[in-house]
Amino acid sequence: MTITSQRFGTTNDGREVVLFTLSNGRGMTVRLMNYGGILTELLVPDKNGIPGDIVLGFDSLEPYLDEHPYFGSIVGRYANRIAKGEFTLDGTVYSLARNNNGNHLHGGLKGFDKVLWSAEPISDTSFVAVKLTYVSKDGEEGYPGTLSVSVEYRLTPANELEISYLAATDKPTVVNLSHHSYFNLAGRGTILDHELTINADRYTVVDENLIPTGELRPVAGTPMDFTKTRTIGTGIVHVPGGYDHNYVLTRASNGLEFAARVYDPSSGRVMEVWTSEPGLQFYTGNFLDGTITGKRGWVYQKHAGLCLETQHFPDSPNQPAFPSVVLRPGETYRHRTVYKFPPTLRSQ
Repeated sequence: MTITSQRFGTTNDGREVVLFTLSNGRGMTVRLMNYGGILTELLVPDKNGIPGDIVLGFDSLEPYLDEHPYFGSIVGRYANRIAKGEFTLDGTVYSLARNNNGNHLHGGLKGFDKVLWSAEPISDTSFVAVKLTYVSKDGEEGYPGTLSVSVEYRLTPANELEISYLAATDKPTVVNLSHHSYFNLAGRGTILDHELTINADRYTVVDENLIPTGELRPVAGTPMDFTKTRTIGTGIVHVPGGYDHNYVLTRASNGLEFAARVYDPSSGRVMEVWTSEPGLQFYTGNFLDGTITGKRGWVYQKHAGLCLETQHFPDSPNQPAFPSVVLRPGETYRHRTVYKFPPTLRSQ
């Protein structure tokens, strides 16, 4: 197992961006940079043992410095949406940027996806990793409390990519961190032929602006049902606009549990998602429209990739019945997600 680093360019204010390459000697390679904690490449063997890149993104740094749909990023302080960019905590109203149809999305105008993290490579006999750290100041993007955050990307010999998040605060605040890669297990085309399983029998119903109403609705008998494996394309025709919904995962504990599985028949690749989080945002790249040209000249059309964002539920700060996202001094925010690539070549 190896880990190397190289200069990838500089930010708009002249700071150096470093690209790390993690390889496990078994056909899997991870490339990520300290800008935005962005995963730029994820090479995984196909059914013939040939590695291929399965995440959307760019070949160089410059497009990542411009606006893009969070390709491969760490998103926070609050992943997903907060209604009207506002929440009340301990009697105080906090106002955030309204950067998505009058609502707050993925941490605001300059969320964790747009900051330069400190980075430390880690090499062990059983894994290689990069540990990223960032201190978000009190009031940054409107959030209370100075938040100290660390995120570790870890690659194992078992073809597993583990992402672990830790955070601590000096004032009561809200935290919901996630990873926002767009996956395409075929490495080309769309994800409509991918076969999907989600371990959830309910989802959070949303309004026209994708803000939860508070209702947790059963998926049974609806196009939202992925409790049994089915092709994404068979259901998406019945979902106006495509999938962009938070699933309420079926869980037995607070530990790492199975959340979802994706299988691509053309490449034979399988990806399993295991997480400690209560929710999973399933998004089918509905807003990709051919205006972005990504790696190797691939023009990203609608449904070119899918996101499986492990998280707490959208708008939880305004939904008392949802699992709490409040973090107080003396507590530690913990979140662990593992993307597993088992060597099976058939649909599950």
